[in-house]
Amino acid sequence: MLKHYKKAVIGLFMMVFSHIAIAGEVEVLHWWTSAGEVRALNALKLLLVEQGHSWKDFSVAGGGGDNAMAVLRSRLLSGVPPTAAHGKGGHIKEWGKLGLLANLDQIADEQNWPEILPTFVNELMKYNGQYVAVPVNIHRINWLWVNAPLLQQANVAVPTTIEAFWQAADKLKKAGIIPLAHGDQPWQNSILFEMLLLGMTDSHFFKKAFIDFDAMSLSSEKIVNVFAALRKLKQYMDPDIANRDWDDATHMVIQGKAAMQIMGDWAKGEFTAVNKQLGKDVLCLPVPSTDKHYSYVIDSFIMFKITDAENKQAQIALAKQMLNKNFQQVFNLSKGSIPARQDMNMDAFDICAKESVKAVQTVGNGNVLPNISIGMATSIYTQTAIAEVVTHFFRNDTISPEQAAKQLVNAVKASL
Repeated sequence: MLKHYKKAVIGLFMMVFSHIAIAGEVEVLHWWTSAGEVRALNALKLLLVEQGHSWKDFSVAGGGGDNAMAVLRSRLLSGVPPTAAHGKGGHIKEWGKLGLLANLDQIADEQNWPEILPTFVNELMKYNGQYVAVPVNIHRINWLWVNAPLLQQANVAVPTTIEAFWQAADKLKKAGIIPLAHGDQPWQNSILFEMLLLGMTDSHFFKKAFIDFDAMSLSSEKIVNVFAALRKLKQYMDPDIANRDWDDATHMVIQGKAAMQIMGDWAKGEFTAVNKQLGKDVLCLPVPSTDKHYSYVIDSFIMFKITDAENKQAQIALAKQMLNKNFQQVFNLSKGSIPARQDMNMDAFDICAKESVKAVQTVGNGNVLPNISIGMATSIYTQTAIAEVVTHFFRNDTISPEQAAKQLVNAVKASL
């Protein structure tokens, strides 16, 4: 894979030097601070800097992006938007309501976005029928990452169902191995809740509860059972989970301190950064009982209206390069995701990426589901409300699953 990465980087240089542009500055807000994420973002910086533009990095730490979105909201309400901001589907709608987004229709026409992007990706880049954001990838969230040698050491089979997961976790715990690496942050807790929900229900229920926000579904016995499972899951974690970043949890799996982690495929960038062999040292498989679902997050860059002519040219250059095939390959090889373009050759990609492409193509449109926990399915307000209820329950053992379900209904209703 390193050979393919080097070739693609050389291709980026060749592409860059073939362009001459008016120099401008782009200020880009994002929350990518882990090793794999930084490496991926540097490929984009390279394109702009080598075209004569300058890149003003505006990184706000926090894996789920909550901190970054709070900063962005403050900037927008103060009338000083950045050139572009890393965001998700729900975020695009939120900022679109404020009338602050740039029109990218001309770029979309030039690059034929309706043809090169999957339909669900293409539509998410629009607000009121107008393109306002550029996708750089597709992340699958429902991944279980497994330290294969640890499971072999404990004579534990890789679990593919929730029932098998509980059995595996019990055996690992008895063997003195932490079954699940996790960080007690609201967005990470929300991911666990959502993955249990997918494994214990179905796509129809997911949509009724968290797309349509049907009160009967949100307060149903199924939701109560998911909360109960979340509490059970906590007993398979170590006691030092408070405010642990996701990549620190990933490194517990890398270092053999924990057997498994439930996390989106950006975790893969951490494994490959330390030369762990996917499919051998580290296994990737759908979260138990979710193999018929594809929970996705699309990293996109939302473009804001700016007035400076040179900076606007830099913004256009930035937008155009994001869907270049060479960049899509370099970026996604580093980030752990798969390209947003559906016409890419995947030979350079690893086994997990190839499985991700296969899954998004085969699970069926009705089972390709926007993720709740990282802003694809909801507004920022509803996303936050769900995470707060889940985290309050996760941290407080005196709250019953039934009480948590009632709190969830009220919180979602208040956020809409």
